[in-house]
Amino acid sequence: MEEKQQTEILEIIEQYTGMFNNMVKRIMDGTEHQDINMMFDPEEFSTLLSTGVKVDTAELFSKQMSFIEMQAKLFQNATKAMMGEQVESVVTEERGDSRFKDKNWSENPVYNYLKQAYLLNSSMMKEMVETLQFEDPKAEEQVKFYTRQYISSVSPTNHILTNPEVCEEILESKGESLIKGINNFMHDLEQSPIDALRICHTDTSAFTLGEDLAYTPGEVIYQNELIQLIQYTATTKKVRKIPLLIIPPFINKYYILDMDKKKSLVSWLVSQGFTVFIISWVNPDATLAHKGFNNYMKEGPIAAIDVIENITKSKKINVVGFCVGGTLLGVTQSYMLGKGDNRINSLTFLTTLLDFSEPGEVGVYLSKKMMPYLEKHTRNKGVLDGRVLGLSFSMLRENNLFWSYFVNNYLKGKDPAPFDILYWNGDSTNMPAETFSFYINNTYIENKLIKDGEVEIDGVPIEIGKIETPAYFLSTIADHIVLWQSSYKGTKAFAGPTRFVLSGSGHLAGVINSEEFGKYPHWTNEDLPDTAEAWFEGSKKKEGSWWPDWKNWLLPQSGNEVVARKIGSKTYPVIESAPGSYVKKRI
Repeated sequence: MEEKQQTEILEIIEQYTGMFNNMVKRIMDGTEHQDINMMFDPEEFSTLLSTGVKVDTAELFSKQMSFIEMQAKLFQNATKAMMGEQVESVVTEERGDSRFKDKNWSENPVYNYLKQAYLLNSSMMKEMVETLQFEDPKAEEQVKFYTRQYISSVSPTNHILTNPEVCEEILESKGESLIKGINNFMHDLEQSPIDALRICHTDTSAFTLGEDLAYTPGEVIYQNELIQLIQYTATTKKVRKIPLLIIPPFINKYYILDMDKKKSLVSWLVSQGFTVFIISWVNPDATLAHKGFNNYMKEGPIAAIDVIENITKSKKINVVGFCVGGTLLGVTQSYMLGKGDNRINSLTFLTTLLDFSEPGEVGVYLSKKMMPYLEKHTRNKGVLDGRVLGLSFSMLRENNLFWSYFVNNYLKGKDPAPFDILYWNGDSTNMPAETFSFYINNTYIENKLIKDGEVEIDGVPIEIGKIETPAYFLSTIADHIVLWQSSYKGTKAFAGPTRFVLSGSGHLAGVINSEEFGKYPHWTNEDLPDTAEAWFEGSKKKEGSWWPDWKNWLLPQSGNEVVARKIGSKTYPVIESAPGSYVKKRI
């Protein structure tokens, strides 16, 4: 490469680095958002390490001595490798770590040393944290989580001059890759809230709602400020008498359950002879800041049930809740029963938490100390920005869902490939400030919903433990948002017959693992022992989708066959075709 080209590339790198530094300064120093930044203040993190923490000094000393020995060995091996000798690695990456897949990380002595030095230092940091003994388990989780975030962020793969793939891309493109990366970064920055960088995970121009996604034919037959209710067109001459309502999470768009033919739970249910309705939540802005959890309940599932009863003439409705929609379903059923309303005939909970005593890593973002800042922030904006929530979930798998795209999009200057699930994942939904406050405080902070009578809505006590309605729980074994063991705890709260099934894969893929195209197994157990571990030990693994198991459970709850229903009624005529207008509003 000519000296002039080298100079140009270095200038580009300097400009590129400056842009990222400005972005970080913008986020951390923005005066209008210093309340939220206090959550990540280094002094606050230091407090976690200085309050109620003891150090096992003997273990720490032992680990430090081992670290020094391995560092010396690594330096000796690196010197030998520079001289052309073949040496064994002192430390290797974990199986499945794709960051170091490029051959230069193992064949080039310089990059191999960088990799091993990083892995060795990372291991030492983790081991140092392990020597700490915390009085507060919450503080321990937070320290470990943020230590991991730091370790992941300083990986040599995330920096221009220490990633061989990035350097090769710069040379081959003569610096054009960095220019493209800057453009990608600036585009994403423009689409990001001031609190976080929203990295694009897929080609957003590759999908159109109603064509590639949310494709099952249906009509919007009701709407209010919070929902549009979709009724799907029957594809069978006869259907089950008792209709089926699906409540998706109100922090996401509904079409995750209706992606395409290979993944659509909605389409499959219609083909099995069920009359299917689904709620499409509005993407709220600050004008709906006052809408609370009680509004989401009354204007969501309860309003939908009223409409469905009018259209189908059925006084019984089977209801499905997915994730937060399942939590809302549990509260709704308790509230309705408390009012003497027993129209919900059966309950299906998909990857749902009712007992939040062990919420997993999601809980590291939330604590009593953080809540005043979070509540003030959301009330100032009127909503919790869905893009911030999306980033929070991505950082639970930071190397796969954040840093890999950081490297691909910005350092290599490449465009992400089209991927329908990641398109949905980036189609964020806001949450009204009032709903956020009620939901977080009564779940992750206080865990009150599972405690009968601790929460009241309009004077009606929420008593999950008194629900005798037949319930079906589906969890996924690799779920990092709703741990399956925590979801299992919810089954022990009900007074009625309950079935628990575990699917392979994670929070999304395990749920939309179709009967015809699915590739993940599921586990069943006719008993419900006290612990999730005991349940799994007594379970049977079955190949293929969990959908048929659910159908076999749902059919006895669904009544006899009747002539397939038409869409809507005189009272509730068609408003517009599915997927409707609410789902198309992007942040």
